[in-house]
Amino acid sequence: MASANIVAQPAPVAVDPARCALVIIDMQRDFLEPGGFGEALGNDVSQLRKIVAPLRALLGAARDARLTVIHTREGHRPDMTDAPRAKVERGAPSLRIGDRGPMGRILIRGEVGHDIIPELYPLAGEPVLDKPGKGGFYQTDLDLMLRNRGIETLLVCGVTTEVCVHTTVREANDRGYRCIVVGDCCGSYFPEFHEVGLRMIAAQGGIFGWVADSGAVIGGLKG
Repeated sequence: MASANIVAQPAPVAVDPARCALVIIDMQRDFLEPGGFGEALGNDVSQLRKIVAPLRALLGAARDARLTVIHTREGHRPDMTDAPRAKVERGAPSLRIGDRGPMGRILIRGEVGHDIIPELYPLAGEPVLDKPGKGGFYQTDLDLMLRNRGIETLLVCGVTTEVCVHTTVREANDRGYRCIVVGDCCGSYFPEFHEVGLRMIAAQGGIFGWVADSGAVIGGLKG
């Protein structure tokens, strides 16, 4: 496939699909559905549901264009040996990490709530990376996977914009990857954080990368 030209901020960007990966951050039931960790923190989880439809369309276009697709999930081992005490004890949620909720133990690998929502479920062959922290590169083999595939550019989306998405983009930036954040395919429990988070990516000539909407990305991939 020829180079894909994507309308973005702060400027249009050309992408080689063979060297581009779609990275979908933490679209898990624990964050997007009632009874999970997001709701336990007092958040309105419906805020995140708004991105499911555009992200599903983007995922379909990425698969059609044969992009590398990688999914991440935040969560911890059942014995919680990889869960820092400071993280587990932070704040005053109604359910803490490891507590049992309607979808099993909160943010624990292998539980129903830890898994990806059905609408965006990975296909066979699409890597799923389990991470114990906010960033996709922390304590994972994401960097190795990308370099083994010759990936240079990341289309980044998922939740939440200002936390796990931003952390992953910053980590990627320091490792030399070009990042395009797909704005309407990212979500936050706090709309104002989402908007500022996107502005921070593209500020100062694209200090962390580019920001585009899903329509522009899909149009670019389709040529």
